Amino acid sequence: MAHKAGFVNILGNPNVGKSTLMNAMVGEKLSIITSKSQTTRHRILGIVNSEDYQVVYSDTPGILRPAYKLQESMMRFVEEAFEDADLILYITDVVEKTDKHGKYIEKLQASPVPVLLLINKIDLTNQEGLEKLVAEWHEKLPLAEIIPVSAKNNFHLKEVFEHIIKLLPESPPFYPKDTLTDKPEKFFVSEAIREKIFIHYKKEIPYSVEVEIESFNNEPDILRLRALIYVMRDSQKGILIGNKGHALKRIGSEARKDLEKFFNKKIFLEMYVKVNKDWREKDQQLKKFGYKR
Repeated sequence: MAHKAGFVNILGNPNVGKSTLMNAMVGEKLSIITSKSQTTRHRILGIVNSEDYQVVYSDTPGILRPAYKLQESMMRFVEEAFEDADLILYITDVVEKTDKHGKYIEKLQASPVPVLLLINKIDLTNQEGLEKLVAEWHEKLPLAEIIPVSAKNNFHLKEVFEHIIKLLPESPPFYPKDTLTDKPEKFFVSEAIREKIFIHYKKEIPYSVEVEIESFNNEPDILRLRALIYVMRDSQKGILIGNKGHALKRIGSEARKDLEKFFNKKIFLEMYVKVNKDWREKDQQLKKFGYKR
């Protein structure tokens, strides 16, 4: 049997469950998950291997209309995902209307590679509503295979995986067979912290925050970490730290527990908050944080 390998690029609008699906397909929590839109900012690869295939899943930021340079960089990751895909997984859900973001639907219609359209969160609708939605999407994307799924409940994901393997091109692997992702370990530390900030803070705070791992010392029995959390204003710094530092301690405690599971070792985590005004609009800062090449 010939070896198969390819890039399976996951696209869709915010809040349709793209990252939940990515993690379920890979079997590891690589993409952070919250109920807020724009949680995913980078393009994250998750790699699944066997003797006969290598599936390179690519989770991208949710499609949106950019309001500042950070979001412009996020949408460039989406454009890249269209360009190098061997297969596109377009994720929608039972709530989203079929007329959202017509520009990207047109790209899917013109795509030279196969498209699997997954309608997520089917546990939130009934059979009649689902059939109507399938018919609407089939009219929009007649060449796409449409599969209703529930990423949260692992429903129909086996069928999705079987379709993916069937559609992958014959190719040698792109990465060594023991590779799980393209991101360095530091990246997952910063994402774990940012996830807790998205969960616990409202309004502008999550969208004004970036996390830099200043120190990463992996000792035999403990991983010692120092993180800088950047905000845009002094008032945000005060909110993030909280009264006597209690709010920041909660973020650190929850992130540390997740990281201990991820790295399977004890974690010592120090966090500091620093004001970096307008970092979302500065090319140099965006490059530093990995949004520009």
